[in-house]
Amino acid sequence: MTDEFDDLMDEAIENIRNDRKAAREFLNELANQIAQNAENNRALSPVAAKHIETMQRSNEQLVKVLTLKQKERTKDIGLSEEDKASLFDMIQGDA
Repeated sequence: MTDEFDDLMDEAIENIRNDRKAAREFLNELANQIAQNAENNRALSPVAAKHIETMQRSNEQLVKVLTLKQKERTKDIGLSEEDKASLFDMIQGDA
């Protein structure tokens, strides 16, 4: 069970990092578009703000995953009901 849990945690962390990288690359592209033409600012700024929000959420997810991993190391029991609800809410928020 621990090996499966660790594999899933590693996969979740990898996915979070990949999502953050993609959001950062897209944000850089938006910044380049705005720099090339200031009129793009009005249309692209809300998009950039959304991607910054996505990166923030990824950071929060990473902290939650690491907290769960730490809890797993300190006790033999699985996720608490609060942890399960938090993960479910996190997944539903990204859908």
